Amino acid sequence: MLNIFSPYGVLRGFSKSVAAVLLTPVLAIAEPVTILALGDSLTQGYGLVAQQGFVPQMQRWLEDQGQEVALINGGVSGDTTRGGLARIGWSLTPEVDGLIIALGGNDLLRGIDPDLSRRNLAGILDVAGASAIPVLLVGIHVPNNYGAEYKQVFESIYPDLAAQYDTLLADNFLAGLYDNPNDGLASVVRFLQSDGLHPNAAGVTRIVDALGPMVEELISLSKQKRASSWTPAEKP
Repeated sequence: MLNIFSPYGVLRGFSKSVAAVLLTPVLAIAEPVTILALGDSLTQGYGLVAQQGFVPQMQRWLEDQGQEVALINGGVSGDTTRGGLARIGWSLTPEVDGLIIALGGNDLLRGIDPDLSRRNLAGILDVAGASAIPVLLVGIHVPNNYGAEYKQVFESIYPDLAAQYDTLLADNFLAGLYDNPNDGLASVVRFLQSDGLHPNAAGVTRIVDALGPMVEELISLSKQKRASSWTPAEKP
């Protein structure tokens, strides 16, 4: 390995203090990326032992891909888009480099006006935009029994906001459970807990396998953002 401080190194003639300054942005970029997963019970890991939940399984999946990342579990069971908006300000701490937003399922279950859900998600994205961090917005699919109009209006929230705010978009948090996008709920019962709503450990594994590449893309964007925003420290 080339010793940059040796007489033959690329920084020959520079002092070690100068070399340290030159290397600072490289070291900063190499530090683990911190990603906040803001969501509801699907993110929190409802009904599962801690290590079987979405965030721990995604953490292991990413590490297996060679990613240096720290995922923060910002999932709260029962949370709505309104709840997410209420806590995003204090959840988005300075060390967070990227944000996953996976909210809306409880809005759907409670029959909340889609326009209100849209405004809440837009508010969360406004806060993320003020911090200039990359976002992965994760949508949901609405069952047909809600009616075609409601289904269309609610599902359109996510691609519309992703386009408006220039975020990454995953179409459906639960997409990994289905072998075929047109399959019905009966085809995925084996991947659900007894409540018929929340994935079991095997189901979470499938969800992570499907969403993992999108999270890797978020990590890549977060590293790029960190590199572009780096500025040399002022002299004392």
